[in-house]
Amino acid sequence: MDTQKLKVKDLVTIGVFAIIYFIVYYAVGMIGLVPILYLVFPAVFAVVGGVIVMLFMAKEQKPWAFFIFGTLPALIGFIAGHTILFLGLSALLALIAEFIRRQGNYKSFKYNMLAYAIYSMWPAGSLMQILLIPSIVDLLSQAMGAEYTNALFMLVTWPNMALVYASAFVCGIAGAYIGKFFLKKHFEKAGIV
Repeated sequence: MDTQKLKVKDLVTIGVFAIIYFIVYYAVGMIGLVPILYLVFPAVFAVVGGVIVMLFMAKEQKPWAFFIFGTLPALIGFIAGHTILFLGLSALLALIAEFIRRQGNYKSFKYNMLAYAIYSMWPAGSLMQILLIPSIVDLLSQAMGAEYTNALFMLVTWPNMALVYASAFVCGIAGAYIGKFFLKKHFEKAGIV
């Protein structure tokens, strides 16, 4: 029997972690109700989400587990109203992260940290929709109001998006180290990992 294949138990673990991760994503995402804070949301979430993702990486060290985990929150976002672009960018980052983890045989902190830093940029895809799909203004105006939409459109520029992606990457590294700290201090003591 191949121990590297995903089993039902693995899929349940992936699903549970993805749901927890999405709930935290949604909670932290509330800062995006203020347009300027929407730009820092990916970086803040990269730090906060590090503990969840690093624990997931410690528990699931099988091929394609991270790709599935990483795509599920974006799939939920797509179902909730984000564009296919959001889902596509998120899936691409999850795929890159999966291949990086594979290079480290799923056990290397260095490779897992880099994979998480790359993956942690996925929430910025919600902002990239504004740059790449200008017609989204109508949907956003209906959901959030014209004043909010206008303020957000003024903030979402190519230079600002470069900063959003760079800060999410750097904060993803920080989040991985914070996750490693909690794994060592608390999770191993509790016998979770």
